[in-house]
Order: sequence, then C-alpha cells, then structure tokens
Amino acid sequence: MNVPAFERLSAEEKQALLGGLRQRPKAPAAPAKPTASTRTSGSFGSLPAMMELKTQRAMGTMLGIENPFYREHSEKAGAWSRIADQEVANFASYDYLGLNGHPDITEQVTKSLELWGTSVSASRITAGERPFHRALESALADVYGAEDAVTFVSGHAGAVSTIAALMGPKDLVVYDSLSHNCVVVGAQLSGAARRSFPHNDLNALDELLAASRDNHERVLIVVEGLYSMDGDGPQLAELVALKEKWGAWLMVDEAHSLGVLGSKGLGIFEEQGIDPRSVDIWLGTLSKTLVSCGGYVAGSGDLVDFLKFTAPGLVYSVGMPASNAVAALTALALMRREPERVACLHANGKRFRDTARAAGLDTGTSWGRAVTPLIIGDSLKTVLLAEKLLQRGYNAVPIIPPGVPERSARLRFFISSEHTREQIDGAVSAAAEELALLNRSGSTVADALRAIGG
Repeated sequence: MNVPAFERLSAEEKQALLGGLRQRPKAPAAPAKPTASTRTSGSFGSLPAMMELKTQRAMGTMLGIENPFYREHSEKAGAWSRIADQEVANFASYDYLGLNGHPDITEQVTKSLELWGTSVSASRITAGERPFHRALESALADVYGAEDAVTFVSGHAGAVSTIAALMGPKDLVVYDSLSHNCVVVGAQLSGAARRSFPHNDLNALDELLAASRDNHERVLIVVEGLYSMDGDGPQLAELVALKEKWGAWLMVDEAHSLGVLGSKGLGIFEEQGIDPRSVDIWLGTLSKTLVSCGGYVAGSGDLVDFLKFTAPGLVYSVGMPASNAVAALTALALMRREPERVACLHANGKRFRDTARAAGLDTGTSWGRAVTPLIIGDSLKTVLLAEKLLQRGYNAVPIIPPGVPERSARLRFFISSEHTREQIDGAVSAAAEELALLNRSGSTVADALRAIGG
C-alpha cells in the first residue's frame, strides 16, 4: 500500500500511533476509591474517548483523508447539495419526500413568525399552550387513530423522557439490538432492568420474556418501524401478539417510517395492514419527512396526559416554537395530499437497492425504501470509499464502529423521492468501481497498521 506520509514519521511517532490503533477496549474494572495518586488531568483531552478520537484523526491525516463528518453544506441540502463549492448528488439527507423548502411550508412558516415570533419563551406548562401546538398534535394523533399526541422540542429527548417517565426500578425494558441510542439512554435513566434481543429475532424476544416477565411489574418492548442503519423493520403483527401474550407495552419508533412505509406514507402499520391502535406508544420525529425539528408521542389520552406532567423533556424544556410546529404541520398535510411523492420514493428506493445488488454490492437486509446501506466491513476502506465518491460528486456518509458493530462499517444511502435515475445509477456505478479499486489496492486498517509498523 503506497502511503508516503508515513515516511515523514519518526520511529517513535510510528510506534505511538501503532499502539493507539492496536489498542482494544478492555472490560471495565470495578471502580476504585479515588486517591491523590489516581487523579487524572484536568484536560478534556485526557478523556479516553478523546484520545482515541485524536488517534483516528491522526491516521486519517497521514492517509490524506479529510474528516468525512460535519462537512459544511453551502445551500439547502436535498437530493442535491453543495460541499466545498462542488455540486453533489446528496444521499445524506432525511428529506425523504423532498418537502424541505416547499413554497407552501415557507409561506406558512413566514406567517407564523410574524404572528408568534421565534419562541414561546418558556415551557408549555408555564407559558401555556398555543393553537399551533394542539393543531400539530391533533394531526399526528389522526395518523395513528390515537386519542391524543404530544410534541417535544427534540426527538431524542422525547424518547428518553418518555421511557424514563414510564418505567422504574421494578420494570423491564426490552429492545431490539439495533435500537437507537435514545432508547438505550432512556432505559438507563429509568432505572429499569434492560435486555436486548437479536435484531428482528422475535423468537428470541419470546424466549427472553418467558424467562424474565414474571420478575418485573411492567415491561416495555421497543422496536423501530424502519431501522436507520439497515433499512429493514420488524413484523408488527407478531410483535402485537407477543406484547399481548406477555402483558407488555409496545413502543414503535417511526422516525424513519413516517412518510416512507405504506402507500400513503403513514408508517409500518399501513405497510403491514395492522390496526395502529394495537400499538401502545407511537414515537417519532419531525426532522425527517416532516422537515422540521422535534419529536412526538401518540397513544391513549391517559398516556399523553401523564407525559405532559411527568416527562422531563417536556415539563422542563421550552415549548416548540411556531416555526417548527407549523413547518411539520404543513409538511404532514402535503404528505397526505400528495401520495405520489411516496410512490416515487418507493420506486427510487427499490431501484437503488436492486441496482446495487446487481452490481455485487452488499445491501444487507434492506427493504429498499428510504434507507439502504452498502456494507463494506473494514472501517478504513469505508471512509476511503466515501472520499472517492465525494470526489466523483456523490455524498454518502460512512458509518463506522461504534455506530455499527465491528466489521460491519458501511456507507448509508438515504433515498429521496427527488433523486433522479441518473443520480441513483451513477452513485451505484461509482461505488462499485471505486470499491473494486480499493479491494485491489489493499486499503484496510490491517494494511495501514502494517505500513506504520514497518
């Protein structure tokens, strides 16, 4: 592997970098009582995770790879975007139905700003309600045939707050092993026992509940309608049967499913023909299809009433501003009025997945809707591939451990109804060509380690 930058390193620098790259995390030891001799530096740079991050950055610099994260976009990012003065086909946007910047949304948001300003200036429990809060919540409840819904200023905080408020030390939270971080954090904060089951393995879930259910007062099962790393989802009917069998609550995270699954974009219940009222808690975000910011929970009136007085992310956080609520409300109306957007998304998603598979690329278990990964395995090769694609005008962000399990690094492609056939086919063709070149050149973490050590 040709890495001239390594030749500029001293032997000591090579060994230091090699040691950092080869280091593997150890199982945490029982915490010892702090003493003067065990005090750590006051520098944030001494944090283990920060030291690891610096090592990774150093390796990237030596390989001539720019940091692929936090890239600056200089215009509205949808199916197209502009990065470093280069127009790119953008596959790193949650704008699944191409609604960001829609003139109807812009017009309604502008009117709301003139009437309500940029903030409600306090928590809703303190500052009171605004008509746009209830209008959005009623529209969201209607999607699920639910009695009510409540919105949060953050999707992550909404999920964390809901789980933490509902569950306690005598309870159990069971979640899919690929569940989002917000589920894990919420379960941790609740003090409940926590168990994960293998991805989409409902037989394993049944066995887990058989062994654990009677040891806990309440049980919450959490899954996603569409998993953001793999682009697949669960069998909802079987989940409903399991939650009824074991007397549990079922929460379904629709962050990436609303606007994506079902002929009208209503989500996994529409896709699979399930009565949405059979799910206890519908969770979602406003930042994907609804091109705004925030989160929501829909369900029974008692659930929503309880959260309004106990969920920390609602009670102790400022209320959603008019601009966010009105943007989401208008986007939801457009989604329901124009189902052809959903049909176009489905066609584009299927085209990307099927074309990628035909080109010999690993798309895992993706359903071919809005999310399809190209699973590469090696982290360095994945980052290099992202860099090569960007140079050719295609933006897709690499996902590497710990975001995904070891040896499953991938490029994640978010598909929009607005992507063209040329963009989709071009991205797949470029990915296949560049990956073949990287495979021939031996561009892996192991190769880099050998180069440094040599």
